[in-house]
Amino acid sequence: MTKADLVEQVAEAIGPGITKKDCALVVDGLLNAIKAALAEHENIEIRGFGTFKVRERRSRVARNPRTGERVEVEARAVPVFKPSKDLREQVEQAESRRAVAAGH
Repeated sequence: MTKADLVEQVAEAIGPGITKKDCALVVDGLLNAIKAALAEHENIEIRGFGTFKVRERRSRVARNPRTGERVEVEARAVPVFKPSKDLREQVEQAESRRAVAAGH
């Protein structure tokens, strides 16, 4: 699903009272707010959906796959998403229905 698909689905869910252009502004605003919060190392918790966090990765030694040379990878911050229990269950149920429909 692309951002355009997301805008389309949100516009359909709201109904005829909003244009796709206005809906795109709302989606962009939401995504920009999430990005800004993560840039400030703030957690974002959306009940029933999940939590966005920034986690610190430790420095480590890796290997260059071409040369086999050891390379030091510096510590860094990475964004992570942890789905809520509701979202995990919904995905599992959809997968079960898909497996039944496929005859597995």
